[in-house]
Amino acid sequence: MFIPAEKRYNDLPYRRVGKTGLRLPLISLGLWQRFDSSAAYYDRKKVILSAFNRGVFSFDCADHYGTPEIGTAEKLLGDILQDELKPYRDELVITTKVGYRTIPGPYGHFLSRKTIMQSIDQSLQRLKTDYVDIYYAHRFDPQTDLAETATALDNVVRQGKALYIGISNFDVQQTKAISQLFKKMGTPFTVNQVSYNMLNQDVEKSGLLAAMKQEEKGLVAYGPLAEGLLSERYLKEISVTFKIHHTSQAVFAAGKEQVLYKLRKLNELAQERKQTLSQMALAWLLRDETVASVIIGTTSLDHLTTDLAAADNLSFSAAELQRINDIVTG
Repeated sequence: MFIPAEKRYNDLPYRRVGKTGLRLPLISLGLWQRFDSSAAYYDRKKVILSAFNRGVFSFDCADHYGTPEIGTAEKLLGDILQDELKPYRDELVITTKVGYRTIPGPYGHFLSRKTIMQSIDQSLQRLKTDYVDIYYAHRFDPQTDLAETATALDNVVRQGKALYIGISNFDVQQTKAISQLFKKMGTPFTVNQVSYNMLNQDVEKSGLLAAMKQEEKGLVAYGPLAEGLLSERYLKEISVTFKIHHTSQAVFAAGKEQVLYKLRKLNELAQERKQTLSQMALAWLLRDETVASVIIGTTSLDHLTTDLAAADNLSFSAAELQRINDIVTG
């Protein structure tokens, strides 16, 4: 029987999401990859329980996560919730998403009312919980009227199946448009989850980060380490088999050698700060309090320990920030 550490909230700070009453740990655990039917249940359980013991109370999933069977990431998390974390459900923030392909046909993806309403029920069944804390629209749907999507998400909350609504991968104009619809309905819209890291700063360049601040909402960053690129693992070479998320493809526009040069220069600064490269990369994202949390996807207890230590030093001098900017944009 799992008994969590009494002092689990002592070390990892948590942050308010915009102007809402929702709080998230600075670092959340995501189940995008390697948390599914092909994974060893006991090993993944150890990582999730260890994360909770260290103040990570937010676990991020989606209805289509899992290989070879879609939905198995939610099922794995649901089994752990049922077997180990059920007494602590009120402490947890469980999030999932709808929008990417889960079944064949027109209702297996995107954001029609039918897709949303059936997907939330299926997710809750797999997660073995009565509600999720944040329910995300995983991507913008160009084929469905935005009001239909917003109304369906509002209904999910009013039916008690979610406490808050989030969006993911919405650009500035899409975010502002759906935010206005949510305001009219009184929907508890809280957050936009987007790809964001030192090497991919589109969130800042596009004005999305500023827009979230103006809307008094939060931002959650996924891919904060660019699929591990911003770690010590690739300081010697980037293998030909390395795959980066499609949102960060532009990172390699100038070639891998240029990326390697940047990584090594960033690592030099991290060492001066007495941090690992991954710790500095996570801390850099959290320098702006609009960023409520960053999602790591580790399945290693050692990497979990290393990444959580990023919260020990979140401050950057103006000179350090300028140096990072010069390296990344050079």
